[in-house]
Amino acid sequence: MSDEILVTANSGNVFADLGINNAEKTLAKAKIANRICELINERQLTLSTASELLGISEEKISRLISGLLPEFDSDQLFQFLNYLNRDIEILK
Repeated sequence: MSDEILVTANSGNVFADLGINNAEKTLAKAKIANRICELINERQLTLSTASELLGISEEKISRLISGLLPEFDSDQLFQFLNYLNRDIEILK
């Protein structure tokens, strides 16, 4: 048994490093969801207020905040940013 520690450089995308399909899309969704959560926190919105503003249930707001993103598509997340009065700039 060796006491050597193997260190591997990461790609900058944890989802790609984990071998997740559509890693770039998943990372983009995570970044958008994170920004939505930041805006909710900055504005000190309650679940009820955020729910009304984004047009989804409080349960879905809770799942979004918890990072449970598979049920949200990119278009929905972009729409949420729009509802929060944020413009979207897509860079390649």
